[in-house]
Amino acid sequence: MAHIIPRRRRTAILALLALLCAAALGAALPSGAGAAPPFGSPLAGPPGPGRWFVSQWYGNTVWAYQNRSAVYGAGQGIHFGVDLAAPCGTPVLAIGDGTVFATDGPYGSAPHNLVIRHPNGFFSLYGHLLERPKIAVGTAVRAGQPVALVGDPAGERCDIEPHVHLEIRRAGMGEAVNPVRLVALDWDRAAIGLRRNGLRFALDLDNPRPWTTPYDQPDITFGQALINDFPRVWP
Repeated sequence: MAHIIPRRRRTAILALLALLCAAALGAALPSGAGAAPPFGSPLAGPPGPGRWFVSQWYGNTVWAYQNRSAVYGAGQGIHFGVDLAAPCGTPVLAIGDGTVFATDGPYGSAPHNLVIRHPNGFFSLYGHLLERPKIAVGTAVRAGQPVALVGDPAGERCDIEPHVHLEIRRAGMGEAVNPVRLVALDWDRAAIGLRRNGLRFALDLDNPRPWTTPYDQPDITFGQALINDFPRVWP
């Protein structure tokens, strides 16, 4: 004869199963899924053709892998920001409230860069700017405030690949984290870039599951060893 579970106990068991399922689903989603990202977009308006879009993701992109030692060695071999292509001179917006930490500091992303320190412990860096930012170190800024202009690694010529390079750092600028997880914008719509090697990720053929999407790219510590010096890689 089948054992009959009392209704009250069945209700408790079902509630427990629901909690376990929710926990399992949460573990399968990107960290922080369901929570509002703390930062806004560094460019105004929606992304799209003729406005702005991703030209290289943060992480182990094919381009970064190909240049892991020569260009990105200081950042453990990965592209430690996200590049948003936009016309030269486009205003760059502060992604959150904070205080200007540095202008043209020793953080790369020539010819000019700006760093904002945020109250939540993060720093945002805006690189490849058109000119030295006119905002002084120590100045308080608000989310959405124009703080710089989009430039180009070529400098004032703006004829190679104008874009703003956005990094989010922590630990006193010593670590970089994935901006895609922390910036609230329509990343799917923004992912219409033209440079294929910046939108694809290199895969370790001996361990191909990690680092396959824009959302699961690793955090890095500056000055540490390469994390993507794979013996067998695709493509």
